[in-house]
Amino acid sequence: MAKKLSILGSTGSIGKQTLDVVAAHPEQFQVTALAAGSQIEVLSKQIEKFRPSLVSVATAELAKEVQARFGHALQVEYGESGLQQVASAADAELVVTAVVGTLGLRPTMAAVLAGKEIALANKETLVAAGHLITDLARRKGVRILPVDSEHSAIFQCIHGESCKQVARILLTASGGAFRDKTRDEMQQASLADALAHPNWSMGAKITIDSATLMNKGLEVIEAHWLFDLPYEQIEVLIHPQSIVHSLVEFQDRSVLAQLGTPDMRIPIQYALAYPERLEANWPRLDLLSVGTLTFNKPDLTRFPILGLAFQAGKAGGSVPAVLNAANEMAVSLFLDGKIGFLDIERTLVSVLEQHAPVSHPSLDEILALDQWARETAKREIAG
Repeated sequence: MAKKLSILGSTGSIGKQTLDVVAAHPEQFQVTALAAGSQIEVLSKQIEKFRPSLVSVATAELAKEVQARFGHALQVEYGESGLQQVASAADAELVVTAVVGTLGLRPTMAAVLAGKEIALANKETLVAAGHLITDLARRKGVRILPVDSEHSAIFQCIHGESCKQVARILLTASGGAFRDKTRDEMQQASLADALAHPNWSMGAKITIDSATLMNKGLEVIEAHWLFDLPYEQIEVLIHPQSIVHSLVEFQDRSVLAQLGTPDMRIPIQYALAYPERLEANWPRLDLLSVGTLTFNKPDLTRFPILGLAFQAGKAGGSVPAVLNAANEMAVSLFLDGKIGFLDIERTLVSVLEQHAPVSHPSLDEILALDQWARETAKREIAG
């Protein structure tokens, strides 16, 4: 019987690739609900192909447009309420959370409260509220399956093993668009330069985060919550080929790694089908053509944001949420051409210096601090 899916962020990069997996295995998966933003033409094609019974869009006006196209046989919702309805859709068994940013926080919590299995592609949820989400998931008996390639790799390596026997995990990073650039070159870099990721096809925000190494910093914090490991047991390696997606070292010094082509459909399919493995029609990994696999220590002088993320994670409480929100605003301003690339890190440092940490913030406190951090980051730029 086909597994029924709700997909949050269906018109984004991960959402589209999730639907590619669904289309490749129509006997295995059925789409019951989709949530999108404002890309109505893309969403309309998805509705026509996958026939969900419920969709959500960004605004009431867009909801009226979709309703007019598809009639009242399709339930159309909008806004935050709509996202939460898609996340907790009655007949969904697994919810793919692929929206970007803290927008995914409330709907992910709604899905957990509804007892849905989670395929998590929204790292900001655990970064901002890992203590709340993981505690709620434990109490509800809900499994969180990682979709990020690095966390999927770790999840696959420890499958059948005891987490207590893990000595450390090593998250690999491509190094992003500027992995071989100097600080002076980054200072002069254009938006097009920063978006030119050498290995992966991703959305704009995550591509910029890859260029600053913030994406890896967020993944470090996410790994802390997903695998219940202290930060002292989490390391980062620069691996330009993006073939080894992460490694796990056990107490006996044995090291397991998961390898694959840099294709997000691989970890997406693993999460959707878990614990089964399905056939795939994308290219096989050819190590002979890859030739060489190299690893380097991240340069925190050139990329200080990675060190900043480690510090925020160790500080805990509200600090990671503030770091994440300030970063979202700074990246947005960079994408809009209002600041330079290195202004992103300067903004983050300034916002964190002004933050008064809260040790165990509630959801409302997290969201309030999220807003404060965004406004503070914006003022920093304006000032």
